Amino acid sequence: MRVTQAFRFELDPNRTARIALAQHVGAARFAYNWGLNLCKKALEEGKAIPNAAQLHREWNRWKRENAPWWTEVSKCAPQEAFRDLEKALRNWRQKRARFPRFKRKKHMDDNTARLTGSIRVFPRHVQLPRIGKVRTKEWTDKLLALLESNKARILSATISREADRWYVSLTCEVERPDPPQREGEPIGVDLGLSAFLVLSDGTRIEAPKPLAKSLRLLRRRSRQLFRKQRGSKNWQKASLRLARLHRRVQNIRRDFLHQVTTWLAKTKPVMVVEDLNVRGLARGPLSRPVADVGWGAFRRMLEYKAGWYGARVIVAPTHFPSTKRCSGCGWVAPRMPLSLRTFRCPWCGLEIDRDLNAALNLRQYGLAVLSGPTGSSPGSHACGDPSGGGTAGNSWSTSYGSLKQEAGSGRLFAG
Repeated sequence: MRVTQAFRFELDPNRTARIALAQHVGAARFAYNWGLNLCKKALEEGKAIPNAAQLHREWNRWKRENAPWWTEVSKCAPQEAFRDLEKALRNWRQKRARFPRFKRKKHMDDNTARLTGSIRVFPRHVQLPRIGKVRTKEWTDKLLALLESNKARILSATISREADRWYVSLTCEVERPDPPQREGEPIGVDLGLSAFLVLSDGTRIEAPKPLAKSLRLLRRRSRQLFRKQRGSKNWQKASLRLARLHRRVQNIRRDFLHQVTTWLAKTKPVMVVEDLNVRGLARGPLSRPVADVGWGAFRRMLEYKAGWYGARVIVAPTHFPSTKRCSGCGWVAPRMPLSLRTFRCPWCGLEIDRDLNAALNLRQYGLAVLSGPTGSSPGSHACGDPSGGGTAGNSWSTSYGSLKQEAGSGRLFAG
């Protein structure tokens, strides 16, 4: 099977390459903000929002008189920025995201630029359009072997800056061997804040919570930055120390999520997770703890890695009462506040940890799905939707309402 996979390398640029990288990132950010300004004016005047091609044609007319530096950067940097802007506006129209904002230099996620065209990989170098060969801090043997054997094809390169370090992410189309479809009983995966996840077999994995552990130091370095005169050398040093700490928090979280999702995809044939409303939770009083654990990134990683290793992911709907339902008799509690860490059932007398109880309910949900009419058809919806409800190559989602009918028992899914 052919999948889209990214290979990320840290760069070791010299002074010339560092200047060229910064120019491309700045050009991409400037073009994005320039195009967003035109789109906002079009909205205010009641006109149609220009697409990426129209923005690029207007940019080519405008840059010759107003941006003399355009000859120093690749044409791909602004062109890809307009495509990103078009995608952001499309998500806003379809109510999947808020209206796009202007990019800022001090925001870590805004210091990126995507390049296409002639991109080559060497054992310790990456050649980028207009930038040239840039040394990498690690060997590129794995990707180079795939390219030489025609098992991979480079689609684009995204350069990014995190504090004082530069990275390149090569998006490739990779030919991976079709994994054998693994069979087995499903295992419930309940995500939480006290413990990152609890499996239905009793396994508990604690989250590193890098933001909570570094919050005191982050506040201290933020105060130190605020006390410096903006633009001075001491201000630049304090700003770099703060950015390095943010990068460390991000790397700890990312490394933990990669390790957990890889372990689950390799060892568990069928996993049942809940479709959490992460965006809604991130706007509530628990916004900081929810952002610290990274539930959204965990779901995304688990789904594509399950396709790589022949595992399957079953997604329970958002309103499935995994926490409030008794895993022993099916009684559903009217409410279950976060302060109650133990689930007590007045019907059968079951007393169990609330996270383990939720994981057991998710496991029963997966068993009902596998034993139902959709259990042998990965990618199809439990309601019989021919379009398919899969969330990954070898994963699928189901409907709580249809499963309630398949179970045929009012006690199992009471309420």
